[in-house]
Amino acid sequence: MAEPKEDSFLDDIEEAAAEERERGEADGASEVSEIDALRAERDALQDRFMRALADAENARKRSDKDRREAEQYGSSRLARDMLPVHDGLRRALDAITEEQRATSAALVEGIELTLRELVNVFSKHGITVIDPQPGEKFDPRHHEAMFEAPVPGTRAGEIIQVSAQGFMLHDRILRPAQVGVSSNREEVSERG
Repeated sequence: MAEPKEDSFLDDIEEAAAEERERGEADGASEVSEIDALRAERDALQDRFMRALADAENARKRSDKDRREAEQYGSSRLARDMLPVHDGLRRALDAITEEQRATSAALVEGIELTLRELVNVFSKHGITVIDPQPGEKFDPRHHEAMFEAPVPGTRAGEIIQVSAQGFMLHDRILRPAQVGVSSNREEVSERG
């Protein structure tokens, strides 16, 4: 009878080993699923981190661009407010006759110097004058047509008169040059 006891002991060992294997497999499966969950969480966090990093870089670039534009174009309101001063000085010089130039040379020189200084200040801040001349081609990007008239000896689209100079702030128009444009439809064979 001693033999059956030994066999039952061996059976118990085999059952215990099988149970241990099942628990190990279950623990291994739970460890694998836990590792997979941790990897998925890591990947999600890495994705969020990369997106946040990209957003921060985009915000930095946007703020740099905004800062540069503010430096370049922030003074555009003041510049627009100064354009009538330029126009007034230009009109004053254009209205002076030769007789007045001779009798009031110091006054004329003062106006010329003031206008020159204003243009220098404009230039220092990136403001350039658009100064079209009669006979040039009308360019809607830089000129504003104030009127059209058929003028003999001109071609359609040619500037025939300049009412006011235009101004640019760096690469942007502050004010287009105000011009009159020829509306002739016939071609001119020879300029006279």
